[in-house]
Amino acid sequence: MNKRILLVEDDESLGFVIKDSLENKSYQVTLCTDGEQGLETFGSQSFDLCLLDVMLPRLDGFSLAEKIRVKSKLVPIIFLTAKGMQEDKLAGFKLGGDDYMTKPFSMEELIYRIEVFLRRGSSLPKEETAHLLGNYRFDLNSLTLTTQEHSQKLTRREAEILQYLSDRKDTLVKREELLLALWGDDDYFKGRSLDVFISKLRKYLKEDHTVDIENYHGVGFKLVVHG
Repeated sequence: MNKRILLVEDDESLGFVIKDSLENKSYQVTLCTDGEQGLETFGSQSFDLCLLDVMLPRLDGFSLAEKIRVKSKLVPIIFLTAKGMQEDKLAGFKLGGDDYMTKPFSMEELIYRIEVFLRRGSSLPKEETAHLLGNYRFDLNSLTLTTQEHSQKLTRREAEILQYLSDRKDTLVKREELLLALWGDDDYFKGRSLDVFISKLRKYLKEDHTVDIENYHGVGFKLVVHG
């Protein structure tokens, strides 16, 4: 079945250009022109990925993403942001976004970003794969981080970062390596967004003091389990 994409964009011309380009790549695209319509549509249908403009009428893109994350931790969210909104991009990651595209952007790059997310989603292991990290059980298949008392659902991007570090436990992973492996480039704001995700993962892991993601400032990160 063709992958389904929710596109929420209030610029009518841009919305139709994106929709037409993606449909030419055999995606099924549902276009909404305001945040409230996007939220209602997401709640009534199933989607494999969301493209959200930030500046939307009725409900802005960040608020829409926050509400989508309540309903689903799994669906990838890519923000479409105006040039010069760098700090807003970081706010978007904190609210559950996975990536962003800065307008104006090329359709080729947008399609590449979409394909990366959907390819990773379809390649998640079908059989159970888990890491034991202290008192935590990290399951990439279900995107969960679980203790006896609590289960934390992870976004796909959070799970990808934790998986990458878990596979290299007790090894210093350079920032550039992690960014290139997961984002495909290592520009300044991708690096800032990585810091946001690492901060969120540290928060999820704080129940067990033997587990930590150590930050080597300006160099990289190391996932360690003491004891």
